Amino acid sequence: MTDAPTIPPDVRVVPYDVREPVPQDALDADALVVWGNGDEQLADAARRLTGLRWVQTLAAGPDAVLAAGFADDVVITSGRGLHDGPVAEHTLALLLAAARRVPDLVRAQDEHRWAGDLGGMQDTRTGQAFRSLDRSRVLVWGFGSIAARLAPLLSALGAQVTGVATTAGDRHGYPVISAFDLPDHLPHTDVLVSLLPATPQTRHAVDAGVLSLLPAHAWVVNVGRGATLDEAALIEAIRSGRLAGAALDVFETEPLPPDSPLWGEPRILLSPHAAGGRPIGAGDLVAANLAAFRAGGELRNVVAR
Repeated sequence: MTDAPTIPPDVRVVPYDVREPVPQDALDADALVVWGNGDEQLADAARRLTGLRWVQTLAAGPDAVLAAGFADDVVITSGRGLHDGPVAEHTLALLLAAARRVPDLVRAQDEHRWAGDLGGMQDTRTGQAFRSLDRSRVLVWGFGSIAARLAPLLSALGAQVTGVATTAGDRHGYPVISAFDLPDHLPHTDVLVSLLPATPQTRHAVDAGVLSLLPAHAWVVNVGRGATLDEAALIEAIRSGRLAGAALDVFETEPLPPDSPLWGEPRILLSPHAAGGRPIGAGDLVAANLAAFRAGGELRNVVAR
């Protein structure tokens, strides 16, 4: 946690190692704060903390906690909002790296090779290649609080941003379409950014059908959850030349296995789930929810189950 919460003196706090089972002297806990806990540790906590009434995860996505098996009457609250700035910043870094061909520049430097094709005069016609955010068309699928931080950054660099959400309309000052409208928009998209959470409904939402509708110069950037992208379909689209490239921060299996074909693809930029990792304002959220929990009030970021 980046900032420690202010805890009333009559509340007993038991620090624990998230790599180990919850200690014996904490099994009577009413509340559990989780951050970086493994799946086995979460499942163990769900089994052994029989008096638990509230779980606060500092992760933006509560999927790991939901899968752990906590009782239905246990309130689960997420870390939504804590990662907006860091994830938006990392997404922007991936977009700029893709547009400015940073991976190719690094490879050329490693080879002591002057990559003249990456410099000099460039084709700046819109729709010919993704070489700049200026005048690019960026489609952001999953238009929540992270997108609200990201979209103005893209706009400041000249991008035209459109959101995709469950319902169409205007959100955060940007036009938002529904997933039903994707076939009309994907063929005119330079970059598809996925910020989708992992749910049964979003599994492989970015599939072969979606990828086939993107133009050949388009890039895919996934900073949501790995399960939302069909990795095999992505690799096939890039290898066949039907898609220019991808930048991925999340994967179906994490850590990414050494034998994953994603490692060897020069048109795919990988980062090790590094977009988040810094829950800014976590102490304030935990303190506010603790006060509400004790008073029987409404907690922030309650996850529907």
